[in-house]
Amino acid sequence: MAETWSGGCQCGAVRYRFTAKPGGAHICHCRMCQKAFGGFYAPLVGGPRDTFEITRGELGIFLSSDQAERGFCARCGTPLTFAYRDGNWMSVSIGSLDNPEAFPPVDQHGVESRLSWVNDLGHLPDRQSTEAEAPDTAAFIKSTNHQHPDHDTDRWPQAVGPGQSQKTK
Repeated sequence: MAETWSGGCQCGAVRYRFTAKPGGAHICHCRMCQKAFGGFYAPLVGGPRDTFEITRGELGIFLSSDQAERGFCARCGTPLTFAYRDGNWMSVSIGSLDNPEAFPPVDQHGVESRLSWVNDLGHLPDRQSTEAEAPDTAAFIKSTNHQHPDHDTDRWPQAVGPGQSQKTK
């Protein structure tokens, strides 16, 4: 079986994969990307459109300009894709990949809109995770987690009863 690189939204309604390893990992600071991601920048990686496919669900599409479209999960709102409408390249949000660690950004785009303090983020003090600072809260979150796991599943969500969390097969 050929190697694939898959990912999807937080709720699992939309899943996708590349049949060739994505490349060109970067972060984009343009104002459109900041707003589309609700963040300081958009981390993106991609590949030729013919190596990309949706394997579950359907993308919601927002035309952020007459040239660019942004795909997202209409159910949970996760930003998933960016593409020029007449282009042959499909980019995905690095964080939506099942293994985002494999795609470190190699450059930055749209730097004219970069927030003045973004480059200092790596120097901020580290804090412990919720598990360390509030173990009871972390345990409750884990027991009621509705987030899709970082791998493909036969179906999602799996039917659950009241008070039970969703689990994969």
